[in-house]
Amino acid sequence: MIGKELAEGSSRSPSDQPATPSRYESQKRRDWNTFGQYLKNQRPPVPLSQCNGNHVLEFLRYMDQFGKTKVHLQGCIFYGQPEPPAPCTCPLRQAWGSLDALIGRLRAAYEENGGSQETNPFASGSIRVYLREVKDCQAKARGIPYKKKKKAASQSNEDEEPHSTMQFC
Repeated sequence: MIGKELAEGSSRSPSDQPATPSRYESQKRRDWNTFGQYLKNQRPPVPLSQCNGNHVLEFLRYMDQFGKTKVHLQGCIFYGQPEPPAPCTCPLRQAWGSLDALIGRLRAAYEENGGSQETNPFASGSIRVYLREVKDCQAKARGIPYKKKKKAASQSNEDEEPHSTMQFC
């Protein structure tokens, strides 16, 4: 290892390596432990080897109660307003982006902890559908259309072409 570092011109010694994991790695470990604890608390407890997409969906619904994003219900007078003028009693939920990031971290943690890509419950189609529905619902509730991101090669035409709105209905 040291020979490779010297050959590449690195001046770092093994003692200079960061002792603390990155923020992403720490969050991934916390998320993995939280999911494992969730499975253990099920009645009956669910072994990780028997975990499937339905368990993941139940976990996401469970996590929703700890969200901090106001999501207006269809009957709310502020439904579809990006900046409501007053408070309302609509629930706080997990934001779509937070759920998407959570699934990404859990998907990676599953494989790092010995799970195979083919059996990864965090990569199931039902999870993608659920996330798409949450994204659509939250966009409508807040009146904020999500824009389709352009590829880097077409950024020069960005000012000429309007962004298309993604439709999931």
